[in-house]
Amino acid sequence: MDTSPVTPPVLDLVIPVYNEARGLEHAVRTVRAFLDSRFPYPARLTVADNASTDGTLAVARRLAAELPGVRVLHLDAKGRGRALHTAWLGSDAQVLAYMDVDLSTDLAALLPLVAPLISGHSHLAIGTRLARGSRVVRGPKREVISRGYNLMLRGALAARFSDAQCGFKAIRSDAAHELLPLVADTGWFFDTELLVLAEKAGLRIHEVPVDWVDDPDSRVDIVATALADLRGTIRIGRDLLAGRLPLAEVAEHLPRPSRSSAPPGRPLLHQLLRFALIGVASTLAYVLLYLVLAGPFGAQLANVTALLVTAVANTAANRRLTFGLRGPDRLARQHGQGLLVFGVAWSLTAGSLAVLHQTAPGASRAVELSVLVAANLGATVLRFLLLRAWVFRGSSSRATATPTTPTVPAASRPDRPGRPPAPYRADAARTTTTSVPGEHR
Repeated sequence: MDTSPVTPPVLDLVIPVYNEARGLEHAVRTVRAFLDSRFPYPARLTVADNASTDGTLAVARRLAAELPGVRVLHLDAKGRGRALHTAWLGSDAQVLAYMDVDLSTDLAALLPLVAPLISGHSHLAIGTRLARGSRVVRGPKREVISRGYNLMLRGALAARFSDAQCGFKAIRSDAAHELLPLVADTGWFFDTELLVLAEKAGLRIHEVPVDWVDDPDSRVDIVATALADLRGTIRIGRDLLAGRLPLAEVAEHLPRPSRSSAPPGRPLLHQLLRFALIGVASTLAYVLLYLVLAGPFGAQLANVTALLVTAVANTAANRRLTFGLRGPDRLARQHGQGLLVFGVAWSLTAGSLAVLHQTAPGASRAVELSVLVAANLGATVLRFLLLRAWVFRGSSSRATATPTTPTVPAASRPDRPGRPPAPYRADAARTTTTSVPGEHR
């Protein structure tokens, strides 16, 4: 008898099903054959049956007994989100993925989907039907609904991912154990909630354009799903505004390859030189804008407009070139702080202009400009001090995060103090698993 330990697979690909007895065998055989012949890493295929009533479970168990590397997970309660939550947290694979049983997505996209997760480059990966390189065959009604839904997410939750509900996604095991206890939805909104929380936690989401053909036999209730999605969007927005979700804790427990910062110990002299060059360019731009706007709008309005435009550009340039920061991390906050610094600079220049007009009402445009340039130089010195000590404080000493290959946790991470319990753990849904005799590619 072979008692050697079984090596966990690199990938666990889950197919969640509900009453799919008719098409399940074709899907399982097709995916298993692809994994065996064209996928270069050891992979398991898990059929997650959530309370089917049409013989789906019997078909799945027969296939698991016949095909090596196929596992069956049965839940007594419905919900795609519930099925994925249970299957993923119960898996020992490094990377967890899922796809729909209709195989709408071309399997050729599977390796591009999971490769950034295996390498440690990203935390999650999604297939997108809305990217330029995607090839999609579906009716105009579903096209409009899909694009409208993703536009709503961008407007309501400031989401940056392009396609929330394509049934083709993957997540690293360590990220899943951090994020899934926070995901409350058990149905179709599960995908969107997972992505929004990951993005708000600062995790990196990789997108893969896919070839996708709509299933004409889809039984999804579009109206009911849309209403559930709307309620879910409102709930997440409310929780984010109220600060109920411990997303900072998620970020602390995961390596963040998306974070970028200045090299450790960048010398002050280098910062001063870069800041000075940017300051000269900003001053020239300010002078040009002021001269163009002073005639039609007057001195004060021209001053504030020119300062505002150049302040935004100045903050962006100093963030990237002087302090070495790239990526979205703290971007909005730093630009907000930059505008406050702009307010200080504007008060200095506006005050100088007001004093000039009080003491010399008939001063020429050249005198006005000379006073403003002198005030601007003083404001520039103050701006550098504020940027270095407040806006970008600590940027020169933060080390760049190094991507690491995910490790497999031995079991689900228990809820930590202050973290809301996973809603699925309170479910009465019973799960049963049909084991497979060993792992295969």
